[in-house]
Amino acid sequence: MNTEILTLTNELVSDRFPKSLAAMIAGSHVRGRATATSDIDLIVLMPTGARTYRESFLYEGYPVEAFIYTEATIADFFEADRARRRPSLQRMVAEAVPIRVHPLVDQLKAEASRQLLAGPTPWTVEQLNQNRYFLTDLLDDFIGVEDRTEGLAIATRLFDQAASFHLTASGRWLGQGKWLPRELTALSQADADRFSDAFDRYFRFDEKQAVISLIETWLMQHGGRHFDGFSIGK
Repeated sequence: MNTEILTLTNELVSDRFPKSLAAMIAGSHVRGRATATSDIDLIVLMPTGARTYRESFLYEGYPVEAFIYTEATIADFFEADRARRRPSLQRMVAEAVPIRVHPLVDQLKAEASRQLLAGPTPWTVEQLNQNRYFLTDLLDDFIGVEDRTEGLAIATRLFDQAASFHLTASGRWLGQGKWLPRELTALSQADADRFSDAFDRYFRFDEKQAVISLIETWLMQHGGRHFDGFSIGK
């Protein structure tokens, strides 16, 4: 990691969070993927009873996203992220570089890594069937749409819904924004490339077939299209 960022963050923690038990840097600066607009993701652990909050600010000209927890509240946020199948905090903690060391850091990093490796709770048969139906329905809307603007709106939803369906049905974590294609890549580089190419063809050239073929393939891998006989709350 950039030594300038490391030094700067040490100073930041001393200046703004002098009572903290521990602090860690996470995000793109740790992964070596920082760009000119990347912020510093900072995880701060405060003593029991302190407030839990998130704040954004500039420090010496650098944008900082600070996430402030206690031992109890960070466990609650772990559980919330696990429940929504988007382990944002687990990823941050697992990869984080300690700035202010405390025994709690090693415990949290081990637990974050354990949860990431374990994966999310699998869908029940009912949940899988519901999501097969919803994806089938949206795909049929996409196949039938003729208005270009409406097609773009449907395709935007389909981009997220199809990838999320395939990931969850495959027992993988979900991602939001840039993490969605990253999770697809982690599952299958071939699928990720096909997904990117298919939607690129539609958004640029109004070519639907590659998107349709890919999503129908994913549906078939997880039970096929689902419409006839579907009901909720009958």
